[in-house]
Amino acid sequence: MVQAIKWVDEVVPAAPYVTTLETLDKYNCDFCVHGNDITLTVDGRDTYEEVKQAGRYRECKRTQGVSTTDLVGRMLLVTKAHHSSQEMSSEYREYADSFGKCPGGRNPWTGVSQFLQTSQKIIQFASGKEPQPGETVIYVAGAFDLFHIGHVDFLEKVYGLAERPYVIAGLHFDQEVNHYKGKNYPIMNLHERTLSVLACRYVSEVVIGAPYSVTAELLDHFKVDLVCHGKTEVVPDKDGSDPYEEPKRRGIFCQVDSGNDLTTDLIVQRIIKNRLEYEARNQKKEAKELAFQEAMRRQEAQPEREIDCDF
Repeated sequence: MVQAIKWVDEVVPAAPYVTTLETLDKYNCDFCVHGNDITLTVDGRDTYEEVKQAGRYRECKRTQGVSTTDLVGRMLLVTKAHHSSQEMSSEYREYADSFGKCPGGRNPWTGVSQFLQTSQKIIQFASGKEPQPGETVIYVAGAFDLFHIGHVDFLEKVYGLAERPYVIAGLHFDQEVNHYKGKNYPIMNLHERTLSVLACRYVSEVVIGAPYSVTAELLDHFKVDLVCHGKTEVVPDKDGSDPYEEPKRRGIFCQVDSGNDLTTDLIVQRIIKNRLEYEARNQKKEAKELAFQEAMRRQEAQPEREIDCDF
């Protein structure tokens, strides 16, 4: 998954939890980057202490409103409150606010907040490149919910179908996804799914709120050469028609086998199965972070001791 992110050049498997200067030097890294949340060792020490002291540490502000904690909460609480057109219900807000929190806990890193999409965020993720002469424009569509390795394997296979591919991913509206997936799907709303797909190196462009049926208008507008779909079931459109009827009529439809059977459903099932473990994990994590915060406050509150020196 990490290797498929377009800003990543190399992946180091089984990297040490505590980042050391030795690790940075081994992989020819000038500095180490982390979000502005805290990661601590078992004994409560900052895992980036060594690289910070050496001046080889940089920090990025975390994107508010997107967290593992929140996504897990959405899976466990069967509600549609996270969908882009829904108001957050008091039930969901109360649950999301308390999910995995230690008693009386309230910390800015493990907690849940609302994700706010901006045009600047999309610009940061988008390639900004249009199809060039000689490139094969390939269109794929779907929910791409909880963007996972099954999606990546599919997109990689699609990308490999042409010598110079330009892959456009159409993302369906939340209500459309809910219509054919049911329950409280999609787990991630359209804004979140957009950034997830744009971060993938195999995708050149995203259609935000693509029509469920691949229309002649869409194919002509993007000058699509090939339309691909995976091995997952294709649910008929609301009028009973095949959503891929037009590309099939034109002879440009292709079914692609990713070779990976992982689905969003399977991920959700894993989370539900391990519900208690996740809640305990979040409670433990937050308790540790709150203790660290308190220790830092005490340290800052202590007056500096005067030292008398006799020469």
